Formats: sequence, C-alpha cells, structure tokens
Amino acid sequence: MKVAVITRHAITNYGSLLQAFATQKVVESLGYSCEIIDYIRDDESCTQHEKTLLKQKPAWNRNPLKKAIYLALRQPESIAAGKRFEKERSQYLNLTRKYTNHEQLLHDKPLADVYMTGSDQVWGPVENGTYDSAYCLSFTGEEEKRIAYAASFGRTEMSDSTAKFFEKWLSRYRHIGVREDSAVGLLNEMCIDSVQVLDPTLLLDAAFWSAMAKPIQEKKYVLIYQLHNDERLGAYASRVAKSLGLPLIRVSASFHQINREGKLIWCPSMGEFLSYIKNAACLITDSFHGTAFAINFNTAFVEVLPNNKTGTRNVSILKMMGLSDRILREDGNTRLAEQKIDYARVNHVLAEKRKESLELLRNMIEY
Repeated sequence: MKVAVITRHAITNYGSLLQAFATQKVVESLGYSCEIIDYIRDDESCTQHEKTLLKQKPAWNRNPLKKAIYLALRQPESIAAGKRFEKERSQYLNLTRKYTNHEQLLHDKPLADVYMTGSDQVWGPVENGTYDSAYCLSFTGEEEKRIAYAASFGRTEMSDSTAKFFEKWLSRYRHIGVREDSAVGLLNEMCIDSVQVLDPTLLLDAAFWSAMAKPIQEKKYVLIYQLHNDERLGAYASRVAKSLGLPLIRVSASFHQINREGKLIWCPSMGEFLSYIKNAACLITDSFHGTAFAINFNTAFVEVLPNNKTGTRNVSILKMMGLSDRILREDGNTRLAEQKIDYARVNHVLAEKRKESLELLRNMIEY
C-alpha cells in the first residue's frame, strides 16, 4: 500500500524537515511505502520567499529604496539557507516530482492508495497570508481515501469565512488526527470528528534520533533555538548562561540572528542540529519542535512562549507531558533552568502516547 503525504516540508526550518522525515520513516515502519509530495509553491521558493514576505510589509514594499535595502539584506541569506535545506531534503526524503501550483497537482497527482495531509501548520496560512486548499487534498477525487495525521491550524482563532473553507474541504476526510487539543475543539465546532495524536517526531524514540545525530565540537553550553522575534528570549538565555557559567550558543537558519545573544551556528546540518539539542545543558526555545526534541532527548529546557498567537502548539505538548511548569512566567527566574525534570515520568507518558498514536495511524491507513 502506498501513502502520498502533502506537508510543509520545504520551509527553511528544521522542524519542517524533521517532521516530514519522521512521517516518512514512521509510515514505512508500519509496512507501507511512502512518498512526500514535493509541492513547493512558486511564491514560497527560496528565491521568491523574501519577495512574498515583503508584500505584507507595505511600509517597506511601497518605498523603492527601503525595498531594495530589505532584499539586499535578507534575500542572499534566504537563498543560501534554502539551497542547504534543499540538499538535505533530497538526501532524506522520498520525493515525488516537483509541483509548483495547484493545477499541476490537479491534473497529474502522484498515484497512491492513501493521500495524507501530514503534520505541522499545514492548515495555517501560507507565506502570502492566504489558505491553500492543496493542503486539504483538494486535488484528489471523491472516491479517493484522504486522511490527516498530526495536522495543525497553528492558531485557535478563525474567521467565519476560514471556518467555512475548512468545513468544505476537511469534511471529505475519512480520518483526521490533529496535533493540538485546540484543533480538536475547532473541528468539533465544524461537526468534524478528530483525535489528538503525537507529532511524528515523537513517534520515533531518542535512540533513533541519536543515530541520526552528527558530531559537534562544543561540549557544555546553553542553547538558544528561536523562531520568533522576541528580545525577551535572548535576554533570559544570557542570564541563564551567566548563572550556569556556560557559553551561550544559538542555532538558526537565519543569518540575521547573528546580531542577537549567543554565538551563532548558522545552518547546521540536520544531524548537527539534533546533536546541539541532545547535548545542551539547557535549551531556551520558543519552538514547538525544539521543545519536542528536548523532551525526546531528555534535555533540560525552558519554554518562552512565542510573542504572537502561535503558542497553542507549545502549550498543548507541554500539557500532554505534564510539563507546563517549564513555561517561563518570570523573566528573572533563572532557577527554572536549573530545576531537574522528572523525565522518568515524562518518558512513561511519552511511551504510552507513542503506542496509542502509532496504532491510530495504522488504523487510519488501513481502514
């Protein structure tokens, strides 16, 4: 049986790559073949990404000089990082031919027994701020089997028009598993059945990911993995590093983070990225997947919730694992980074949830 997965695999982001790879490996471990649909919209390619984002910044986009400065500063690093991730995708993912628009998928989709919407924020807005029905498998026919595993809206708020959009497309699915408990609530409001499941990166244990890790030079350090622009996170990490007497390292695919706290390790490989999280004395992060890998590797961490409306996913996994106390609530509380986590208890919960989610995924594919 062949499963074709559409997901946000081509974002220049470690979580995007790792969740796609994990989905592929898990589906294969269950005895099925798996392909990742290589759908990369033209306006989201690494050469066009910054131009797409710029259109949502009127103050910059309407001023020719500001526009030129923005692109000169941001586009080269975006292209360079994009090319690195493209190489990693070709190495780790079983990809279909490349699709750049919905019409190509509609007229020549990959053949499969099951079409799956994969994990991550597949049901959130794409880079231009709109919603893309391709991630709702709109290119499949009525008779074809559609499922979703660990899909996410990324937010808890939804306009009436957006809700109608998803009600139309998601009502065609046979089975839906979502990543956050809030997504179950949103789908309930649309009268669509769903179940909460683990992110695919958590379906593979620490031994699997340790085997994927690559050697790094650094030994003892505090690590920053930050996706959002929040000065609070870097300032807190600096205080933790000083308190522990350890160097501060920052890993990122965004070179402009060189101006923030910590020594920047720019665009490490997927294997190196895993090593940095595994070996950190403490991880300070606002990233869902940074949190997920800290949990899997039993790494100490502090969660600085994103300073926008996307923190639901972080809160949901922490709640599931009984780790809500790892959320930073007082910026001066460096003791939180030093407090030990009862990973024996967490690992027990994770093992149970892993077993449950794997069985749910198997049943989604089979029935």
